[in-house]
Amino acid sequence: MAERFHILTLNNISPQGLKRFPGSRYTIGPHVPNPDAILVRSYNMLKMEIPASVKAIGRAGAGTNNIPVERMTERGVPVFNTPGANANAVKELVVAGMLLAARNLVPAIRFTEGLVGDEATLHRLIEEGKKQFAGFELPGRTLGVIGLGAIGSLVADAGIKLGMKVVGYDPEITVEAAWSLPSQVRKAHTLEELVRSADFVTVHVPLLDVTRHLIDHKLVHKMKPGAILLNFARDGVVDVEAVLAGLSEHRIKYYVTDFPHPSLVHHPAVIALPHLGASTQEAEDNCAIMVVDQVMDYLENGNIVNSVNFPTVVMARESPYRIGVANMNVPNMVGQISTAMARAGLNIHNMLNKSRGAAAYTLVDLDSPPPPRVIEEIAAIPGVLAVRYLPAGDGHERAD
Repeated sequence: MAERFHILTLNNISPQGLKRFPGSRYTIGPHVPNPDAILVRSYNMLKMEIPASVKAIGRAGAGTNNIPVERMTERGVPVFNTPGANANAVKELVVAGMLLAARNLVPAIRFTEGLVGDEATLHRLIEEGKKQFAGFELPGRTLGVIGLGAIGSLVADAGIKLGMKVVGYDPEITVEAAWSLPSQVRKAHTLEELVRSADFVTVHVPLLDVTRHLIDHKLVHKMKPGAILLNFARDGVVDVEAVLAGLSEHRIKYYVTDFPHPSLVHHPAVIALPHLGASTQEAEDNCAIMVVDQVMDYLENGNIVNSVNFPTVVMARESPYRIGVANMNVPNMVGQISTAMARAGLNIHNMLNKSRGAAAYTLVDLDSPPPPRVIEEIAAIPGVLAVRYLPAGDGHERAD
């Protein structure tokens, strides 16, 4: 009989994604005991006691700062995310942010909301006051994009279609991202080179140790005077004190951000939004569908796609008898796993092993079902974090 999986949801996950779990084999809900996997959006899991039964965590979004990734790696639990699923939603918000700043729309709206009088009075006040909100158009302006992944590439393309000159910077750009990047994007060799020429600087990088306060005092001081800075990535990527200094020196004309901060939220040159980046129905649906498919494929087949802590490992099924091994990236691990199987008289039909930093993952298809003692022997190998037997379909059990 096929294994039944239990999925714990810590936030409201789009039904468009959840309905992809076959009801005959999955139990899903916010109070599911002993879950095999957890689906989460913004819920803070950092201090949560995560059940030992958990084999995978799926984040319906890109950022995983709310998940104890390192702790999960030590347990051999992949943490999945959904890069690119909300890219269009964020891109549209960036474009909206540029227009809000270029046309001084926020102060203009506030001005209009404060008008009092009859029609003639309003007309006179509007004609007298509108000159102070005169802005500029986007064509011909330079857009600097820091980070050229799924979102950054779409933002760059949108800028080009709006008639802007686009310069990009991303020393870690992937081959896939490079292929999707418009050819008109000029490459900047340094961040300083990018900010010196950009009328708009928009940031699209994950929050890592190396990117924390990427936009700092030094970089702000080198920005083109009157530039507009946009942050729809993560709050920690931008140093708030550096932004305040840049605003007071008129180095930055507007700071447009999706991450309100107490020292910035009431500043007249700050346009702060309540974290709306992925807040569209389409983005929520896309993220849910993507993360459900990834978690389901891992639980049933052991395949890993879009994990932030383990390598991408996808192997087509060539046998109903499969073992997945999460382990530390240490020498002779594959040899020890193979030896354990050989001692049990098991023939390896296919094997795939990949590593990512300190972690590695191995999938093995066998010609016959493995005895329980083999799983136990592999689990006892120093450096092995987790072992799972993944039979395909109904009726495939371990050998006695």
